[in-house]
Amino acid sequence: MARVSKQQMERNREEIIQVSSRLFRERGITGVSLNDLMAAAGLTHGGFYGHFASKDELVAIASQQALEESAARWQTLSQQPGCNNLATLAEFYLSGSHRDGAGEGCPVTALASDVAREDADKKICAVYLNGVTNMLQRLESVSECEDESERREQALVQLAMLIGGLTLARATASSPLSDEMLGAVKKALQTQDKI
Repeated sequence: MARVSKQQMERNREEIIQVSSRLFRERGITGVSLNDLMAAAGLTHGGFYGHFASKDELVAIASQQALEESAARWQTLSQQPGCNNLATLAEFYLSGSHRDGAGEGCPVTALASDVAREDADKKICAVYLNGVTNMLQRLESVSECEDESERREQALVQLAMLIGGLTLARATASSPLSDEMLGAVKKALQTQDKI
């Protein structure tokens, strides 16, 4: 049996992380087995522990990568002229494509229920909290509110509306209620942006 080169090992590891990031957002952390992950990466189950100490380690790494990708998408969008505002974020976040594309979407929404069920000392909880904090900071950065405590409170409400709206839209995706949910929350946030 031929040994795998270091470069191939690194490519395999990156593929596992990429596939896991997508599958965890699509199916949830507990909805994906190690067999599922390795098969989706085109690798055998036995090779997993050559890359990661545990599924928990992979969950934290894959989630961190997903959060970084999400932040980079917002950064790219916000650098376009006239787009660094709440209305643009709401339009993007509460879109049908984001609702329907959980595997490529925001991990803050996709992983919320799973993370809530984890023991607080697991690494994924710290990774997730950091992602929520970064999203709050993004919302605060587009606010025109002068008062720091009011700006923070607005960002908390806006985050809850974004996450809650998208979560409910995904949960009701087979019904017209889903589009209504996206539209109503988007309109409420865009109205806030004009205040």
